[in-house]
Amino acid sequence: MKHVLIIFLTLSPLSALGQSPLSGVDMTLPKMTQAQMTRADVVARLTAATADAPADFTRVWLNNLDLSGLDFSNAILRATSLNGTNLSGSTLDGAILSQSWMIGANLSGASLVGAELFQTQLSQADLSDTDFTNARTAADFTKANLNRAVFKGADFSADMRNQSMGLMRGVLSSARGSDVDFTDAQMSRADLEFAKLPNANFTNADLSMATLGGADLTGATLSGADFTNADLTATRLTDVQGADQANLNEAKNLDRAIR
Repeated sequence: MKHVLIIFLTLSPLSALGQSPLSGVDMTLPKMTQAQMTRADVVARLTAATADAPADFTRVWLNNLDLSGLDFSNAILRATSLNGTNLSGSTLDGAILSQSWMIGANLSGASLVGAELFQTQLSQADLSDTDFTNARTAADFTKANLNRAVFKGADFSADMRNQSMGLMRGVLSSARGSDVDFTDAQMSRADLEFAKLPNANFTNADLSMATLGGADLTGATLSGADFTNADLTATRLTDVQGADQANLNEAKNLDRAIR
């Protein structure tokens, strides 16, 4: 049993490692690099799905496949391995992607409206022009490409019920992308340290208690945004719009921001 436990802690995104699941993970393992199905197999399963029995790919290895342009609406992809997978232009509206591995995946131009991405690993993924409207995005977006991505009404906020497993929240550390839309997004306690998000739209976004140390928000729109107790140490706020309509004075270390 001891060996089984070690394997689980090594591979599971929901391990005691909390928000740092890559620590100690061997990314050369078959689970992380290989596929158990072909594109044709995936298409067949999607075609056979019904409203009462959505396509289920739970824990299936689908790494490095070309699954571009497919319709995964409401599909179950919980703890699925999709590292390096091409999902560009695909529809994943309402899909369950929680705990999935999508490191380096290509989701450019994909639609994930209302999708569930809790503790999904999307580091270094291409999310340019991807639509996450109203999605649950307490996921890891470290170093992801977010150019023109849409997160309207998305929920990056921390799950305060699972503190024994680490602070589970949206992480956009060192993510990059211009013209990202965070309108009405819930980003309380989210990690945006060193993110480069010029011209982003944070209208009415909740950034309370978020960490933005070293982030670049040049030219961003902040109208109605809530910065209560957000850490703005070395945050670049040059040429921002709507700053007078945001409560920046309620943030921490505003005097150390770059303005």
